[in-house]
Amino acid sequence: MKFKSSIVLALLFVCRSLCAQIVLENEACTLVLSEDGYAVSLYDKAAGRECLDTQAGSLPLCTITQNRPYDNENFLMYPAKPIVFSSNRIAYEGGKLYVSFDRTADIFVLDCNISPRNIVFTLERIDYRLEKMGVKRRTEIDELRFLQLPVKELGNFGEWLNVSWDERGGVCLMGLDPRTRIDSFRDRAGLVLWAGAQENVALTGVSAALTVGEKEQLLDEIDHLERAYGLPLGVQSRRREDYSWSYYELRNVTPANIDEHIAFAKEAGMKNMVVYYPDFAYTCGHFLWNRYYPNGIEDLKLITGKIRAAGMKAGFHIHYSKASIDDPYVCGGVPDSRLNTVLELILTEEIGPDQVDIPVAGQVHRLVQEAGRRIVRIDDELVEYAYVEDNVLKGCRRGLHSSKAVSHSRNALVRLMDVDTWPRFIRLDQTTDIQDEIARNLAAIYSEAGFEFLYFDGAEDVPEPYWYNVSLAQQRVYEALPEKPIYSEGALKSHYGWHILTRGNAFDYFKPEDTRKAMKRYVLPCAERISKDFSSIDFGWVNYVDSDSTTIGMQPDMLEYICSKALAYDSPISLMGNLEVLKRHPLRKDNLAVVRAWEEAKRNEVFSEEQKALLRDPDREFLLLKDKDGTPRFYECIMITPEGDRTHRAFAFIKDGKNYVISWDPLKGGKKITRKTVKEHDKLNRQ
Repeated sequence: MKFKSSIVLALLFVCRSLCAQIVLENEACTLVLSEDGYAVSLYDKAAGRECLDTQAGSLPLCTITQNRPYDNENFLMYPAKPIVFSSNRIAYEGGKLYVSFDRTADIFVLDCNISPRNIVFTLERIDYRLEKMGVKRRTEIDELRFLQLPVKELGNFGEWLNVSWDERGGVCLMGLDPRTRIDSFRDRAGLVLWAGAQENVALTGVSAALTVGEKEQLLDEIDHLERAYGLPLGVQSRRREDYSWSYYELRNVTPANIDEHIAFAKEAGMKNMVVYYPDFAYTCGHFLWNRYYPNGIEDLKLITGKIRAAGMKAGFHIHYSKASIDDPYVCGGVPDSRLNTVLELILTEEIGPDQVDIPVAGQVHRLVQEAGRRIVRIDDELVEYAYVEDNVLKGCRRGLHSSKAVSHSRNALVRLMDVDTWPRFIRLDQTTDIQDEIARNLAAIYSEAGFEFLYFDGAEDVPEPYWYNVSLAQQRVYEALPEKPIYSEGALKSHYGWHILTRGNAFDYFKPEDTRKAMKRYVLPCAERISKDFSSIDFGWVNYVDSDSTTIGMQPDMLEYICSKALAYDSPISLMGNLEVLKRHPLRKDNLAVVRAWEEAKRNEVFSEEQKALLRDPDREFLLLKDKDGTPRFYECIMITPEGDRTHRAFAFIKDGKNYVISWDPLKGGKKITRKTVKEHDKLNRQ
């Protein structure tokens, strides 16, 4: 049966190849379309090979999706479920493709801008042919795809950027606008890259660029497109000399203690420092200054000025897509109407200002049950319910967050607020201008304080559609900044955000004893995955903690593991600057010396690509030492004491054919390197 299917697919391809064809060609590639609605070939001229899976079978170039049939005859014929219409005719005239479809009267008009190394497709408009037969009207479109290409698997697939490549070359299908939906899927057609649009964002005016070439040529062309179409300069950021340099993340920094922080950052060999906004602001939204910054922006400028004077760059760690519950957007007497809501119910009877059980109607089953998130808005009043029972909000607290408890009439709307999973915040309605206001607030601080890069925290905290709003919120902040960040990181990636979040993401804290396990499970697979998008991740956040009854605290070998893997992937780490812990930690000097050694080796590009490949192995550990002439070298080592031992921590390694053990007391320090005989070394290995 499989053999027969292959024959059928081959015959389909031959028949399609014999149809009249449309050829779009530039210096890099030749794209061939059949007039019956399919992509036939994408030929990479430099690599001398076909990039499409020519055995893919029947995959139309364009599709239209209706959530149910809308045409009068179609909904009489088909059931009430999503229906997909496929392109069945393509014509090319005057630099435009005219695409018709089976069973619907829509026509896509696609502008084709052919440049030397890319082809940009823009869905200019959608025409409609009104037929005279029967009762006809222009039907709706819920989703569409204006370009689908079944490409060959080339060994590396960057899902974020939407690029398939190997050492000979690659194919990238990239959106040029946050409104362009870029995605992929795998089926019998192999790997399918596609560009499309959704009705709830925009159906026309969306663009995608098709680029073919070797890796550096792809990046050159993406850089060209970013500049030509006004995108953030993601390629330029990734090509910076300091792209992989790590940072010291300040915690509880004030004008009084910044000098101590800087001293520890220098001890760790850091060239970047990051200020987290809660250190100076007690709200998110308006970013009101707290008591530790009595002089407001002047105090913050003092801190960033000292960072620059120490030879480091200052970064800014922000929340931007939500407002804290103590911010005037929420607690200003009347909550801002541009805060996001996720569900609408109605009151089934009039209620008074003291009523604590509130009857409602609607999709009550969708009300959240998590503590801190059970907040609804009735007119201008915020109300917190304790639980829901028989369509009644029970045990309500009235007049929450400085709103006023008043009477409300029957049929008044009851809106569930989009309270963040960290219930200190309420998310923003991205269809309004509140995000722009907060972006301007942040931009004023960023610019005046002289920050140079950003961490977009809480990137996931936006309403659907996520593929669009994740990028959109970041773009609105980015565009408000007079001076653009030299690089940025963030908590969640979306396709267009590749140009903004140039250094991927950091992971949250792990317990020190879980460092290796968590790295192997999360961080290293993510680094490998993101490397296929020509990007790196942040090998942090590395929480600097001391020992207590539950942990031995951060140890030098843990930092060796983290820093060696970060260097292997040309990636930064972020070290949490917990000042009091740094001052009292017995292994601080040893710990920070480890970080400094790996950072210096990374900045000086000491190791070859072959050596970096060796360091990437998640099951092998290495320590970094310097030869007598100061040249850094790494040595593979093995742990020879139990992980949970609170009195002794030791690793064996071989240097210049001789056996050594490096050991220390995990609670007191005293790090030393001891040479061992072969017999002793074998005994230690058996232990």
